[in-house]
Amino acid sequence: MKMIKRLLYLGYYLKQLDREKLGLFLDYTAKQTGKSKAAILADAVASVFKYNISILEYFQFRFFEKNQIEREKWAGTGYMYEYQLLMNPKSARGILDDKTQFYKSYAKFFVHTVADIADLKSKPEIVRRLLENPSGKIVFKAADGKCGVGVEILKTADFTADSIVPFMEKNQFDLVEEFIIQHPKLQALSPSAVNTVRIFTQLNDRNQVEILGSRQRISVNSPVDNMAAGNMAAPIDEKTGKVWGVAVYSDITKHDETKHPVTAIDIIGFEIPFWKEILEMVHEAALLHPENRSIGWDIVVTEKGPGFIEGNHDWCKLLWQLPEKKGMKSILESHKKSYV
Repeated sequence: MKMIKRLLYLGYYLKQLDREKLGLFLDYTAKQTGKSKAAILADAVASVFKYNISILEYFQFRFFEKNQIEREKWAGTGYMYEYQLLMNPKSARGILDDKTQFYKSYAKFFVHTVADIADLKSKPEIVRRLLENPSGKIVFKAADGKCGVGVEILKTADFTADSIVPFMEKNQFDLVEEFIIQHPKLQALSPSAVNTVRIFTQLNDRNQVEILGSRQRISVNSPVDNMAAGNMAAPIDEKTGKVWGVAVYSDITKHDETKHPVTAIDIIGFEIPFWKEILEMVHEAALLHPENRSIGWDIVVTEKGPGFIEGNHDWCKLLWQLPEKKGMKSILESHKKSYV
């Protein structure tokens, strides 16, 4: 049964495969190891079955440098799918999957104005707040968008109180938000995008909140900050709120960074503003809807304090493990035993 499931996973990985990226990674790995591309690819496919990872994760986890014991430590796509299905059942995860449900359910943790079409039609003061927000921009989103897909940023000057709703209905947008002005420290670090903090929470078998990891996402000449778009992430010390390691890419051909490659701001030692408030917020939020037990929270930090952007039931194993430079599956295994 396990092998049949992994065969199905392989079919999914092949369907979703970024072949250009695979070619890039194969070229790089062949040069690094001196092995043939055929041998590397064969090992990658075998690893799909043996370690429950995707083909690209073979390269991103640098399995071409690792022995069997080291490879066993990494949580890949197949493993994470099964783990998150257990922790965040399909019957409960809609509150995280749908951006409209999320903002309505976790509204107390937002520091920026968000509205759906129903809000705009019934509450004209929200329309006014959006059009008069200090950034001069508004963000339109699809409720089911992922990784920056289904997002459009436009000037408030292009809209009137009567034109926002027709624009959203015509272009199939479900939400409109005030464009966030991030904290000056984060703006100085990287001004090309709003740089969010990702915190992974887990409810243990006593319904206590545990932090599985904290990351600072850092944009590099990009309007978004996620690693899939070519950006970096660095690990944050939970106790101090300071970045303690280098920033890494998911592209294995790029080197780690100790300073931002554009602004030259130091990454190691960078202190996240309002860290105490961030931790208090995620601890409270993680207990608000405990039917979802393992969540990746995206947090914006402004001069007014921290607030949520979204919560993810299918949080990213690359963002979790790559900045730590180690496989962390054993952490999840300890939680999984309580629910199997």
